[in-house]
Amino acid sequence: MKVLLVPNYARADAMKGAKQLEGWLLAHDVEVQWAHDKKLYPNKVVDTTGVGLAVSFGGDGTLLRAARIVGYSEIPLVGVSYGHLGFLTCAGPDDAISTVEDAIAHRMHASHRTTLDIEVEFETEDGARLTKRRFALNDLSLTHGSRGDMIVFDVSVSGHYVDTLRGDGFVVSTATGSTGYALAAGGPIVTPEFQGMICVPVAPHTILARAFLTSSTDVVELKINPERNVERLFFADGQPIVAEGAKPVRATIRRGPGDLVLLDRSSKSFYHSVSRVFYGRGKE
Repeated sequence: MKVLLVPNYARADAMKGAKQLEGWLLAHDVEVQWAHDKKLYPNKVVDTTGVGLAVSFGGDGTLLRAARIVGYSEIPLVGVSYGHLGFLTCAGPDDAISTVEDAIAHRMHASHRTTLDIEVEFETEDGARLTKRRFALNDLSLTHGSRGDMIVFDVSVSGHYVDTLRGDGFVVSTATGSTGYALAAGGPIVTPEFQGMICVPVAPHTILARAFLTSSTDVVELKINPERNVERLFFADGQPIVAEGAKPVRATIRRGPGDLVLLDRSSKSFYHSVSRVFYGRGKE
């Protein structure tokens, strides 16, 4: 087996933990591959050929980077927490090696997390159209620009027009992402077994717009309304989706062609994390 290590290069403790695991893996005849430092090599692509397990060292942001690397391949992923919340991670620095050992021996619970397949269409100044496609584990968000202008956009689901909304934006989330931006915008916490999408308006200029859930086969479309000529931005898991010299006009979001296989200790790990992070049980 080949194990891919994805550390937060900005944290000395995370790097130390990754190097300690590398030593253990090599001592047990397991091949090791390192993801590059994306700040030094922003355009480099990680080759996951032959990788049987990915391990992130950091917080949830580092785990999301590891998720983008493995994409829809369904390579199992383990998160070792060195961050603030560590909602998606399943191990701490002290039990990283034992957790990876259990993962290699198939003694971990595999949680299949729904992903998103995102297409954003842009229009250039001369009227040409181009499309960019992105993976997301958490969400696709539409937001206003740096000036904070209200934006106007149309929401449709599987070809059915829902409404034209005015406000700060909109979030289309997976169940995994329901505890992130979607929750902050007023959406519900959703069990990872849910395979549809959670759609949440962000600060809508109406009291009627509410969050809603879709089925696993639905397709959500956000179309920029030309009523207001202001800056609008699309983000996939917090990463901007941009095209130089072009403006976004539409985003199409559907369930991804493959799940993310997130390893944890049991099928109830999600509820333990909800209790710890959102209900304060871990502080008692």
